[in-house]
Amino acid sequence: MIKSLGQYLRYFLEYLEIEKGRSALTIRNYEFYLQRFLDWAKDPLPGDVDAEMVRRYRLYLNRFESPRRGLLKKSTQNYHLVALRSFLKYLARHDIKSLSSEKIELAKQMPREPSFLDNIDLEHLLEAPLKSDALEIIKVRDRAILELFFSTGMRVSELAKLKKNQINLNRGEFSVRGKSDKVRVVFLTNQARHALLEYLKHRTDESPFMFVRHDRAKSEVLEIGPLTPRSIERLVHRYAVVAGIPKKVSPHTLRHSFATDLLMNGADIRSVQSMLGHSSITTTQIYTHITNRQLREVHQAFHAKRRDD
Repeated sequence: MIKSLGQYLRYFLEYLEIEKGRSALTIRNYEFYLQRFLDWAKDPLPGDVDAEMVRRYRLYLNRFESPRRGLLKKSTQNYHLVALRSFLKYLARHDIKSLSSEKIELAKQMPREPSFLDNIDLEHLLEAPLKSDALEIIKVRDRAILELFFSTGMRVSELAKLKKNQINLNRGEFSVRGKSDKVRVVFLTNQARHALLEYLKHRTDESPFMFVRHDRAKSEVLEIGPLTPRSIERLVHRYAVVAGIPKKVSPHTLRHSFATDLLMNGADIRSVQSMLGHSSITTTQIYTHITNRQLREVHQAFHAKRRDD
């Protein structure tokens, strides 16, 4: 009996987990994107997927409008197409005839403009926790979180699951397991190291996690859970508002600020790529047009010289 596309979905998701080692979040996202295609196409047979069906699906994605979020961004449309392309590639690998994954082209996107903080806004943000009226342990925790973001360029998911025994405070460096289980080394500034030590001095619980909740109602509990990525995002946003920063600030803004600061101070792009954990140099190159000191120097040295005479 010929199976429909949906009957292969569970096998594909298990393949992502076991063979490709994808994270639970990535697998959930793939399931969401592919289920949207299956619902739209009414769960077709693999052989019924053709270029015309994909063209109509792309048109559907481009016109899809959520009541809360509006039209889908081009990047979000591409996530759907990448998931479908990976699914079709899996089918081909298992000799199940369908449309070739190479036939699916991604939508063209405008180059991303990384948002980062200038030095003044950054200092105001890093100082904001110590000026709040929160419990002292929360002040020092949140200061340590902000300093660690800027020191390492870590992703919020990486920071949320960080454990105390991962960090070598004496050496000022430690390993982080990022996307696709890639391991990279990150480094602590003196300020980040001091902030972490200060926070750990206030800790009396036995939780293995580096950053945990400190609710007043749970102050006597020894085993307390870690902060979630969402709660970390909220606290970064809250301190940005307190610091009077007019634009939206997220953990990724601090990651951008980390990369921008390195490049502006002369770091080479390959080293920054490694410290960010980017698989492709193309991803890192989004920063170069705003940090290229050499181009600025060439412009200042050679442009409009006759007007100065």
